[in-house]
Amino acid sequence: MDLQIKMTWLHHVNPMVKLFFLVFLFIGLLLIHHIHFQFYFLLFIICIYLFMTGCRTKWLLLLSLPLSILFFSSFLSMALFGMGETTWWKLGIVHITEESFFRGLHLGIRTVSFGLLGLVFALTTTPVQLFYSSMQQLRLKPKFAYSFMASIRILPIIVEEIIILKKALKVRGYVYSKGLTGFFERMNHYSVPILAQSIRRAHRIAIAMQIKQFNGDTRRTYYYKIGYSRHDIFFTLVVTVFFLVSVVLANILPVFPVDYVR
Repeated sequence: MDLQIKMTWLHHVNPMVKLFFLVFLFIGLLLIHHIHFQFYFLLFIICIYLFMTGCRTKWLLLLSLPLSILFFSSFLSMALFGMGETTWWKLGIVHITEESFFRGLHLGIRTVSFGLLGLVFALTTTPVQLFYSSMQQLRLKPKFAYSFMASIRILPIIVEEIIILKKALKVRGYVYSKGLTGFFERMNHYSVPILAQSIRRAHRIAIAMQIKQFNGDTRRTYYYKIGYSRHDIFFTLVVTVFFLVSVVLANILPVFPVDYVR
């Protein structure tokens, strides 16, 4: 099953431009406590996530399921046990106040916003594009960038080795104990061969990079040229317009009876 169904304009935006604006939005959402702005900007992020990432809707909904759990856990932990003066309902240790309710709602909205921004970046940026862009735009040394790239490429291989090892142990008839003892038995059977294979693979990669002179002393050519394009300008305009429209709507169409939540 394919996660992605088509390329969108977001896939053609320079990864460093996306990363810069997303970090800017992370900091902005962290410092802005205006709950109306947070609400409207979350709606815009949801629109980008659903309609501009080029992924199947069922996968987008599945990926957003953990964010829904985080939202309700953040909201309930703050709303049910928070501090406040205007009491709505109280029973034992559960004390719901107006201040704690909106503080929990604000925290949940912020949590979902952070998660969706991260998913938008992950779904529209490949690791190869990210590291090539870091080398060409941020002047990151190739020996570091290619090392990270090789590490990411190794992860699926490790997962495949774990699956093969699991099937091999099952064929040999290994029966594990129950509880914590069985957990340590599995760790003993899985950790040693996986660790040994990883050390051998890392050693081979290090030798290969040394032979190809990934020392950062010479100027290198790149197979992929990551530059700037009109998509970067369009992305900048979209983010800026969404930000300004959220500010305007937060002032003329308030949603909640409070403005600032801390």
